Amino acid sequence: MPSSTSPDEEVGLETCVLKFSDLDLKESNLINPSNSLKAELDANTKKKYSFAKKKAFALFVKTKQVPAPSLEFKGKWWRCCQQLFADQTSIHRHVATQHAEEVCQQTASVLKQLTAAPSASQSLPSADRKSPPKDCRPPSQEVSAWLPDVSRISPDELSSGQGDEDGEVLLYYCYCDLEDPHRICAWQTALCQLLHLTGKIRIATEGINGTVGGSKVATRLYVEAMLSCPLFKDYLCEEDFKSSKGGAHCFPDLRVGVFEEIVPMGVSPSQISYKNPGIHLSPGEFHKEIEKLLSQANQDRGDTILLDCRNFYESKIGRFQGCLAPDIRKFSYFPSYVDKNLDIFRQKRVLMYCTGGIRCERGSAYLRAKGVCKEVFQLKGGIHKYLEEFPEGFYKGKLFVFDERFALAYNSSVVAECSYCGAPWDQYKLCSTPQCRQLVLTCSACQGQGFTACCVTCQDKGGRQASGPTQDSFKEECECTARRPRIPQEQRA
Repeated sequence: MPSSTSPDEEVGLETCVLKFSDLDLKESNLINPSNSLKAELDANTKKKYSFAKKKAFALFVKTKQVPAPSLEFKGKWWRCCQQLFADQTSIHRHVATQHAEEVCQQTASVLKQLTAAPSASQSLPSADRKSPPKDCRPPSQEVSAWLPDVSRISPDELSSGQGDEDGEVLLYYCYCDLEDPHRICAWQTALCQLLHLTGKIRIATEGINGTVGGSKVATRLYVEAMLSCPLFKDYLCEEDFKSSKGGAHCFPDLRVGVFEEIVPMGVSPSQISYKNPGIHLSPGEFHKEIEKLLSQANQDRGDTILLDCRNFYESKIGRFQGCLAPDIRKFSYFPSYVDKNLDIFRQKRVLMYCTGGIRCERGSAYLRAKGVCKEVFQLKGGIHKYLEEFPEGFYKGKLFVFDERFALAYNSSVVAECSYCGAPWDQYKLCSTPQCRQLVLTCSACQGQGFTACCVTCQDKGGRQASGPTQDSFKEECECTARRPRIPQEQRA
């Protein structure tokens, strides 16, 4: 999924933690982002408001900076919302109009840290000299020892990989008990910055989940660091890292944060633990199970259900033949989907799968906890690993990924269609109405006719914006979202 623009961000962007060089800017309910923010502050804090806002704005812009697209271009460049900006005025205008809420939230966090600093009663420059944030403190001496030695590697080798052929994207997760996730957060931040990696990493007391991109030299060093780390070396192995062509350019920035769950299912790990998952099947074993399932097509497929744990925009462009693909927008809706459709799973053998395997770990544990299934199985390594062994197997179409590539192709099958004309089409684009950010399937011919929005509502809104004054925000609910049940109920066979 695109890291900054996806409609899901499961990843619902719930309490997403953005890590910068000297601040922990945490999206939470510290202060509601509104015009009344400044008015609610005490007299001492009001004096710092202007400074905090400028700093939050500058830090947000800094995270969007990217290398020049080629050697012939000079100066600083920025990438945000799928757009390249070549001058500071343009990126500043874009952030001010499109990301005002994020900047406001970050301003609240900066203010909180400034007012909490011991020197808060001193002058403003002194107040800025605060202790490191609790959520991402600098690595301790022990953690610093976990950083690889890059003294013999040139900066070019680490920062190269701007093209898909030169770089790599890693996807991995590891469930294990971590006593101090904030320490791991500090180490991961330092490690990724050292290796010039971008991406997103979620850390919790239940483990770690990451997707990072960079040069192949950098990603190899990252894998080595993870495998040698004393906290993970007994749980991770080389095959746990799924790789694909890409690089640092696949993500707008680096986001490392501490959360309650390493994949947001919306159920506390204390209630549903990763320690009670379904039975893991290798890609080969899973392939045989599907082969057997499809051969029973004329016998109502027996007592087995092939369940896709992903979201509708993932399964729409690629899925296993004969699967049940819930029409849900977020994985956090999955528990409610199971609860509403328990009869579908009663006395059934369930074969579950997802992109890399992580959602199945908690999803299968939740389904097992309901006590209605005969057995629950899950595809180890997810679709990623299956396609490495069976690119022309039972999975047809593309594999949706949560970054700016949108999807990976392993076979030539096209299972989706243009939302406007129905022609075979599986290349997602962002809705052309800037404030919407939903994904849309619209073929080249329909794009040429101006059909570039996700629905009629957005198409009309975009047209009115193009011919009228610029709107700062888009509050209308998209037609395509409004007509879809949040939690669908399946019909029993």
